[in-house]
Amino acid sequence: MKKCLLILASLVFIGFQASAQKVEFEEFDLDNGLHVILHQDNTAPVITVSVMYDVGGKDLGGSPEAPRTGFAHFFEHLLFEGTKNIGKGEYSKIISANGGNNNANTSLDRTYYYEVFPSNNLELGLWLESERMLHPVIDQVGVDTQNEVVKEEKRLRYDNSPYGQFLFAVSENLFKVHPYKNKNIGEMSDLDESTLEEFKDYHKKWYGPNNATLVLAGDFETAKAKALVKKYFKDIPKGNTPVRNFPKEAEITETIEAKFYDPNIQVPAIITAYKTPGFKERDAYVLSMVSAYLSGGKSSKLYKKIVDDKKMALQVGAINIDQMDYSIYALYGLPLGEVTLEALLAEIDEEIVKMQSELITERDYQKLQNIFENRFVNSNSSIEGIAGSLATYYTLYDDVNLINNEIDIYRSITRQEIQDVVKKYLNPNQRVELEYLPEEKTNN
Repeated sequence: MKKCLLILASLVFIGFQASAQKVEFEEFDLDNGLHVILHQDNTAPVITVSVMYDVGGKDLGGSPEAPRTGFAHFFEHLLFEGTKNIGKGEYSKIISANGGNNNANTSLDRTYYYEVFPSNNLELGLWLESERMLHPVIDQVGVDTQNEVVKEEKRLRYDNSPYGQFLFAVSENLFKVHPYKNKNIGEMSDLDESTLEEFKDYHKKWYGPNNATLVLAGDFETAKAKALVKKYFKDIPKGNTPVRNFPKEAEITETIEAKFYDPNIQVPAIITAYKTPGFKERDAYVLSMVSAYLSGGKSSKLYKKIVDDKKMALQVGAINIDQMDYSIYALYGLPLGEVTLEALLAEIDEEIVKMQSELITERDYQKLQNIFENRFVNSNSSIEGIAGSLATYYTLYDDVNLINNEIDIYRSITRQEIQDVVKKYLNPNQRVELEYLPEEKTNN
């Protein structure tokens, strides 16, 4: 009886946490098309000012005759160079001198900038982002400077990092016509060959207020915040309305076998990758649960079986890479000792077939529900995290309310649905089988 009461109490506590984390927000639009989201939370004297632009690595620069990769990521760097009213290299210095920190990141689908300040610097944060939107200095000096920065980032994070080109190798084999086949960081030859006018045209096309979402989260007074937003952003001219028309990918109906050679590794890897629905689709949520089931920690099915029990692999896992148009579902393993890639793949596939043949247990299902309840609570536990979620759900999902009710989607997914989705997408004839191999050294 006591045990039952403890279980009941824990369930009530989880439910309380989930409901207690509800995020209140207010939205409005300026006449120039800028969408603004306010989340007031006066529990701590901190604010986050962020802007998400609806432009990512899939949006190529250059021209239809000479498309250029890597432009969105390049602008993530370039828009820190300075503005008409902020000197070269002074942007981040101003932020740190006023007790703040800042960062930016780019995916294939969007670009995100944010600052975190003591709340008495709300106006400063808004001015900085309005300067970035209205008055950036895009000149040859800045382009040349950031070109070298991006090249160094590519060398450090990808070219010289073990398994650093894993995602590139998968994408270029999985996608044939959609720009998801390209590297988010871009090809350095594309950036080298791009003209200053091409960079200016790209900024004009994608970085207007009507292609952006501004989020304020934290300790502010709403009426004052609205007045400051209008003061700094209402006179920024509306930009063009970008139009996308990406080609559709054909279904994969036969296994695609591929190899990739990485000079930075000694242990090979086997990777299977599947083209799956974009992240707004219900099946994408189900696949996230499949990933957690297969490789959500050391007690997960793949790790427990292949690493712990059979000692066939150094590492094994499943990754659901969420993207707007098509997602990527990948399984991978690094063999241990004399284990072959073929043998390791057979063990991984055995777990997939098992999921296709029988329902996961009720106990495992409840474990999954607890994992996603915990993720939901943690995602709304910081002002910075809430700001990012609000921007993401509006810009990419067209539904800000997902910040509060996305968990209901996971709660509604059934064991039968999990089995059905694994049957639908994770079959050998629908995938790329990639051998990720050490590059043999040659003697000159």
